[in-house]
Amino acid sequence: MGRHDHQGIFTAPMDHSYRATLNGENGNKAARRPGFSAAYPVADPEPLPAPPEDAASRVFAFVEDLFFLSKIQDTGRKMNVKVEFVKNEKELAERLRSNGEEKPSLIIVDLNNANARPLSLIPKLKSKLKKGTSIIGFLSHVQGDLKQKAQDVGCDMVLPRSVFSQNLPQLLRRHGAFDEPEPETAPAQ
Repeated sequence: MGRHDHQGIFTAPMDHSYRATLNGENGNKAARRPGFSAAYPVADPEPLPAPPEDAASRVFAFVEDLFFLSKIQDTGRKMNVKVEFVKNEKELAERLRSNGEEKPSLIIVDLNNANARPLSLIPKLKSKLKKGTSIIGFLSHVQGDLKQKAQDVGCDMVLPRSVFSQNLPQLLRRHGAFDEPEPETAPAQ
């Protein structure tokens, strides 16, 4: 029988050394073929200036998934953005009272977080916080029905988990920035 089975299909051990040539590894950049090159990495944006110690959080997250919780925490730390994690609407209301007049700029919702009941939570948050607060939800890329329902109840943006992870630094940078006080200018003479 040897290297042929009974249906005439050739079988032999696979040699994976061809991957080094296709991916241009081992310093052989000329060997790269179109379509096999590595994707260009997206550079993380510059971190924001460190916020004051007593600064109120501008980003809140309804996330219980430990993987995403730690990813958001680590990215927030790298970007100098304070992210507070809340479990339910009541806890968010308490934290917002302690913030004073400062409303959150961003609320992140894991649309698969059953404890937060996101489809009933989002419309309540939209009516309370009005404009100025974006609500971004994330879910599995195969959950098209849930995506549509979240958009229907007022979620500003719904992203697949992978896209959310990839764009997290930019999202936190955009929404975590504190408004700088306007420099005082002398009146014109």
